[in-house]
Amino acid sequence: MLDDKDPNAGAGLYERRWERYKLNRQGMLLTVNLDLAVPKTRPCRLTEISLGNATFTVNTAIGLPSHYYLSVVGIAARIGCAEIYRNNEFISVQFIKEIDQELLHSIVRSDYFTGGVANRKKETRPYMVGVEKTAIGSALA
Repeated sequence: MLDDKDPNAGAGLYERRWERYKLNRQGMLLTVNLDLAVPKTRPCRLTEISLGNATFTVNTAIGLPSHYYLSVVGIAARIGCAEIYRNNEFISVQFIKEIDQELLHSIVRSDYFTGGVANRKKETRPYMVGVEKTAIGSALA
C-alpha cells in the first residue's frame, strides 16, 4: 500500500521523482585524480536542477570521469555527482545524496536574480494578429 505522506512513493520507472527547475547558471565541475593532486576544474552551464539530479553542458567531455563535484557559482556548496547520461557536451547526473530544499531554493532564486531563464527573450506575438495595418486617417473604400 502506498503511503500518502511520501511524495516520492509510487514513482514508476519512467516517472520523475522530483520537481525540476530550468536554469541558465554558471557552474564548475571539480575532479580529483587518483594521485590526490590539486583538483581540476572545468566550467559548465547548468540547464536544469532538482533535489536529486541536474543537467548541464560542458565545452568538452574529454577526460571527464563519471564521478565529480558540482559547484554552482555564487553558492558555497559542493554537490557529489554520478553521471547517468552523457551525449557529447550534454550531461545528466544524479546527486550522491539529495540536496536539501534550502540549497535548491537558493540556486533557483539566485538564477532568477542574476538574469537566468527569467530574463531570456520570449517570442513576442503581435497584438492584433491578422489585422491589416493601415495609415492613421486613411479612408477604407
